[in-house]
Amino acid sequence: QLISNTYQIRQTTMKIRYYRNLSNSSWRWIGFVLAMCSAFILSSGAVHVQWVGWSIACVSCSIWIYMGYKDRDTPRALMEVMYLVLAIRGVINWT
Repeated sequence: QLISNTYQIRQTTMKIRYYRNLSNSSWRWIGFVLAMCSAFILSSGAVHVQWVGWSIACVSCSIWIYMGYKDRDTPRALMEVMYLVLAIRGVINWT
């Protein structure tokens, strides 16, 4: 005896919760590229340029804080504030 089970599949569209206006996508790319540059410099191991990597990280974090504020994504913005404070501490320690 073959029992057929019927499952009703409800298709839902995936909504991006906080990203209401992505018109500032060029700033997002700039923030991403700056974050990659700072990570590259910081991971190079060259002590005399560490302050440059932390300075670039400060700029990148500032961009991401602004984007988090614009997107009304408070947890992400607060996380970036923490990274900004640590990046400022890195600049102070390495200069």
